[in-house]
Amino acid sequence: MQLLLNKLIDKNKFWANHGKVADYIPELGKMDSRKLGIAVVDTGGKIYRAGDYKTKFTVQSISKPIVLLLALMDNGEEVFNKVGKEPTGDAFNSIIKLETLNPSKPLNPMINAGAIAVTSLIKGKTKEERFQRILNLFRKISKNPHMDINFEVYLSEKKTGDRNRSIAYFLRDLGIIHGDVEDVLDLYFRQCSIEVTCEDIANMGMFLANQGIDRESGDAIVPKHLTQIVKTFMVTCGMYDASGEFAINVGIPAKSGVSGGIMCSVPNKMGIGVIGPALDHKGNSIAGVKLLEDLAKELKLSIF
Repeated sequence: MQLLLNKLIDKNKFWANHGKVADYIPELGKMDSRKLGIAVVDTGGKIYRAGDYKTKFTVQSISKPIVLLLALMDNGEEVFNKVGKEPTGDAFNSIIKLETLNPSKPLNPMINAGAIAVTSLIKGKTKEERFQRILNLFRKISKNPHMDINFEVYLSEKKTGDRNRSIAYFLRDLGIIHGDVEDVLDLYFRQCSIEVTCEDIANMGMFLANQGIDRESGDAIVPKHLTQIVKTFMVTCGMYDASGEFAINVGIPAKSGVSGGIMCSVPNKMGIGVIGPALDHKGNSIAGVKLLEDLAKELKLSIF
């Protein structure tokens, strides 16, 4: 495995020259587009690392499946009264179908509108308590008790998040979210700004691959059927409007983020974490996707 990862990093690193970092969030614009790293965690807890795997980055949309898990534990499938279960075919930050569909609600929890609605459903008496519950789940399933937000990225997102702000106010107008919109947005910006490494998100992917069971203690942290729901969303919607192509070429549940991270979960086998900040026009890591295509072919990982 180690030799294979080293080889595939070397093979795919040049793809980073074909994309650009997400500079519409100024702090993300400072990332080094040439980076490419990977970590793989298997069912026995063995970790393999290659390339720029030590690079720290913020989870961004990789937070969406994890926060969805917590919302489902808090609210059950009533979550789907607020968000749908279908792919959109539109960009992750599009607002078009909120206005054109009837009844109007976000089509799925993996786009920004759906994720903001899901975040609004997290229970807690205060905004701080709600965020602490999100952060605690991240820390538990990533095996990293010191995980926290990158404050500079958080402030950068909060200052420049006008599209997300407009989406959130539109959602309140539709009756999808309630209460203080700015509190919901602040919670959403914070969850996107949680800082991780490839190893962290590989552990998170392994947790999902292991059906919500902690591989060390054997405790069921999340009910199995909820992890199945989340992994299904990752297959159908996790790579934005390139999810179908990714399902054909790679064939495993995955969720990307505009920092260049990709979290993958191979059921009952492994979790994979990738970082490659240079993105394509759909918001996915170009080199990261190519790396995963090669890894899936070499190890026959496709679930289909």
